[in-house]
Amino acid sequence: MRAALVILTASILCLAETGLGSDMQLPNIVFIMADDLGYGDLGCYGQKLILTPHIDRLAKEGTRFTQAYAGGPVCAASRAVLMTGLHNGHSPARDNVPHYPSYLRDKDVTIAKLLKSAGYRCGGVGKWSLGDAGTAGRATNQGFDTWFGYLNQDHAHYYFTVYLDDDARLDLPGNRKNHASYSHNLLTDRALEFIHNSKRDQPFFLYAAYTLPHFSAKTEDEHGLAIPSTAAYANRNWDERSKKYAAMIHLLDRDVGRIVDLIDKSGLRENTLIIFTSDNGGHAAVPKRFNTSGRLRGFKRDLTEGGIRVPFIARWPETVPANRTSNAVIAFQDMLPTFAELAQVTPPQAIDGRSVAPELKGLELEKHVRAERPEYLYWDYGHCRRRYDQAVRWKDWKGIRLGRTGTIQLYNLSQDIGEEQDVAASHADVVKRIAEIMTSAPTPSERYPIGMVYRGNPIWKPEQQE
Repeated sequence: MRAALVILTASILCLAETGLGSDMQLPNIVFIMADDLGYGDLGCYGQKLILTPHIDRLAKEGTRFTQAYAGGPVCAASRAVLMTGLHNGHSPARDNVPHYPSYLRDKDVTIAKLLKSAGYRCGGVGKWSLGDAGTAGRATNQGFDTWFGYLNQDHAHYYFTVYLDDDARLDLPGNRKNHASYSHNLLTDRALEFIHNSKRDQPFFLYAAYTLPHFSAKTEDEHGLAIPSTAAYANRNWDERSKKYAAMIHLLDRDVGRIVDLIDKSGLRENTLIIFTSDNGGHAAVPKRFNTSGRLRGFKRDLTEGGIRVPFIARWPETVPANRTSNAVIAFQDMLPTFAELAQVTPPQAIDGRSVAPELKGLELEKHVRAERPEYLYWDYGHCRRRYDQAVRWKDWKGIRLGRTGTIQLYNLSQDIGEEQDVAASHADVVKRIAEIMTSAPTPSERYPIGMVYRGNPIWKPEQQE
């Protein structure tokens, strides 16, 4: 009984320190996620050529995290981790293809389902990836009251699409012959409308899963970078490809600013947590002048830091410290339990994340009572490509294995952020521990049998193509 009382008291104190009293108004949560934005693409993370004043301002008014990790090195896998709080070895989607086996099911618990149970109005715009129309995985079947944008992630490669998924469907006939409607602009309009229409006595969750600056379908643009205008960089002595990539980030930055400004002007500033991040690392085809990965090695689809470490900024005036840099290690699987704590609801027990609410406030995580996740972070990739790569972060160590029988590479991230020096030969004990984690962390899934071939996968059927 004495032990239980100590735990209860510590829990109450922890709630008090994180600003979560039962008599307090629940905070609004705005989670803005770019698509394939590299760690080095923002001014506040070292970018020198592309201007991102609005996102940089968000960092000055909040906390910039330097060791934040996406759920995976590609879109669907990362989004599944974000939504479910399960790491890449447990999540429903563990790769981008095949799509249908990876979709969420009725039993899955998402951030939106949890927040809706706490009384939140939940709205989303952009790229969903976790369930098409007519499936249990559709966003509005997974806790969202409204969703506008792309349900299927291949559809999201088209910025001048002929339709977007609404609660039903919005046809864009002007795009059949002309580039009349740029999807990103429509997504932002709908995000602003959602905020504007929110009731002041009901908290809301907005998930703005933007598609910028993901490369577009080649049928839309020869460079794979569809953008209405490059006027912002017209005077630069750059090739057209560089101007287009910079213009895409410029537009993304502008609209992050529009969302933040509306929050502030609506009197919601002090009661709204705004997070900005990216779903994975930048694309290898980004013009080299921009150094999209910054000091990190690798790109999207890699398990090196350049593929999975992402920019992550949090602003919540009077709660999240301003103009602060945090080196805390956080990951996408931490978002579900964090938002659950903020909303004062209980997350599922069988998840891999843990609440980082104290760290958002500038407190030290280890000094507070928290449901602990495993002592490591885990990722894998390549089930559908006759390859199976794995990565583990354990303390400051990072282990990578390419292929099921590959040799484990080992890096000390505290000394070698660029993963240039493989020190596996001199740390056999660490390599052994990481090998054990690589074996125990993932749970086999019939949706993603290792070594399957996309169209040869017996659970993928040709009639399931879009």
